[in-house]
Amino acid sequence: MLIQILLAIFLGNLIGVFTGLIPGIHVNLIGVFLISLSSSILFNINPIYLVIFVVAIAITHIFIDFIPSIFLGCPDTNTELSILPGHELLKKGEGYEAIMLTAYGSLTAVFILILIAYPSILIFPKIYNLTKNIIPYILIAVSGILILMEKRKGLALLVFLLTGILGFSVLNLQNLKEPLLPLLTGLFGSSMLIMSIKNKPQIPEQKTEFQFEKKKIFKPMFGALISSPLCGFLPALGSGQAAILGHTISNLNKTDNKSFLILLGATNILVMGFSFITLYLISKTRTGAAYAIEQLLGNLSLKILILILISILISGILAFLLTKFLAKSFSSKINQINYPLLSKIALIILVIVVFLVSGFLGLLILIISTLTGIYCFSFEVKRTNMMGCLLIPTILFYLLGI
Repeated sequence: MLIQILLAIFLGNLIGVFTGLIPGIHVNLIGVFLISLSSSILFNINPIYLVIFVVAIAITHIFIDFIPSIFLGCPDTNTELSILPGHELLKKGEGYEAIMLTAYGSLTAVFILILIAYPSILIFPKIYNLTKNIIPYILIAVSGILILMEKRKGLALLVFLLTGILGFSVLNLQNLKEPLLPLLTGLFGSSMLIMSIKNKPQIPEQKTEFQFEKKKIFKPMFGALISSPLCGFLPALGSGQAAILGHTISNLNKTDNKSFLILLGATNILVMGFSFITLYLISKTRTGAAYAIEQLLGNLSLKILILILISILISGILAFLLTKFLAKSFSSKINQINYPLLSKIALIILVIVVFLVSGFLGLLILIISTLTGIYCFSFEVKRTNMMGCLLIPTILFYLLGI
């Protein structure tokens, strides 16, 4: 059994590299394929191994996903906040450092997750019983806080409402497979790629060495540790919201891009980890990976949760090493690459993936959400306000049942 588990982790690491590097290929998509194949081709495989496989993909994806986010400007919903600070470092020739800062944050978060898992299991059920009836009001409060933190509050509210209406409309469409794929791909992926192609950025030669300052990790890790459980426990709140809340809690300097990148890496891991703990405690799915695990295995036992945590530890260490290798390789060759051409190829891949999964209706949604993303981008407010596409439908569901 040990050999099979390790094999599932290693294979998950390899697939996680693929999903992390290729725009539009997300853990959620792999999860959908596994669920559909588990009753046919994969029928004879123990579902526990498939669960470990999904966990390894999810953790590796988090580490690797910052590479295209920073180098190509093609993020998903977990890394879109890294674009601005990451690109500022990239323009200085410090793209490798930007990626490694997120990797150090993620790796530290892996160890912290293991340490706080047991206390979380004891505390979370009590918190959930106190808050489950006021979840929509908590979501409204968090959304309001994020909007009020913007300099252009009116425009931030407009972006939140506009994307919320779009998200509500898309999620209520009939006969649309995987509605989140074209919706989120357009808002956060293809829109940014088009802007990147239009601006024709020049990438300077990149440094491939840097000295990590350990003292810089404490404040961002504190912020991530406080904010991530909230966003991993409540529906529709993701790593982007956790990072912004964590940034406020830890009182980081607004110009301290390096600490913010550490914070981003840490929140992504902690939100994912807490989603597995949430699945065990209250049988609720907060991430695509947790949903896939529920579909493959049903309710989690404590033994399975412990196995998942061990898998997170092993795959996290391996993913850190893979990220270091790939980031150095990208950094040494990025100034030799035709950047606009690479962005165009990434955009084509996104379109193909959306068409194969969601059909012609998905392509229409992709076009609409892409135009919406470009329009919202022109307002110069944080792109995390576009998470209204998930928050508003969730709030309406809890308040009105729609």
